[in-house]
Amino acid sequence: MKKLFALILLLYSMNATAQFNDSVTYMIKVAATGNLNRTNDGLTYLFNNSAQFSVKKKRFTLNSNNSWVYGNALNKLTNNDVVSTLDFNFYSKKFKNLYYWGLVNFTSSYSLKINEQLQNGLGLAYRFINQDGVMLSLSDGILFEHSNIIQEDNTELMYETFRNSLRLQFNYKYKELLTFTSQGFWQPSLSYGNDYIITANASLAIKIWKWMSLTTAVNYNRLSRTDKENLTFTYGIVAQRFF
Repeated sequence: MKKLFALILLLYSMNATAQFNDSVTYMIKVAATGNLNRTNDGLTYLFNNSAQFSVKKKRFTLNSNNSWVYGNALNKLTNNDVVSTLDFNFYSKKFKNLYYWGLVNFTSSYSLKINEQLQNGLGLAYRFINQDGVMLSLSDGILFEHSNIIQEDNTELMYETFRNSLRLQFNYKYKELLTFTSQGFWQPSLSYGNDYIITANASLAIKIWKWMSLTTAVNYNRLSRTDKENLTFTYGIVAQRFF
């Protein structure tokens, strides 16, 4: 069920290009990254595949992001992590740097011991810098979460909670040659003092052709409920097209 949900979001994003007219800008991006290491002891590898689809109008954007990380170290599974997110931004007409956001997010993570996690919520964001290829924004809002996790003692726990979701985002673009993006999330539960989620990621892409780039990315996640964290470093190729 959890992988079917992720696949539905992915198929939606891949087929939506036929549904928009010329007054709408939309983008599709597919990335294949990873690393591989073979030694006398065996093979270690990590693959990170993702697809993104975005629709942008003057005051509204819609994004679908889907990723699958699969890793194995010396014949032992380390990662089988699926994340699918559908989010939107609605920009204020009066205050150009203020915008509203909303999202639905699904996560299943072997490395973090998450069987399935569904989050949805709304909030506000403000762009402190938004010019000359530089964007810095801070957002905050409330999420409702339904989770099924494996605890430290290997027992299964299903629970629901509201979270505060604070995000800091920074993007930098130099002409059409180089793009750097980063963001960090702090998501404490409003009901349980020892329950929090930390997420941080950064990526650097260097264009080598008109719609293809070399990229490297770092991702960090921590879930206090399971006392698990992961840190991945990948590199590979990104294909991106605007319509």
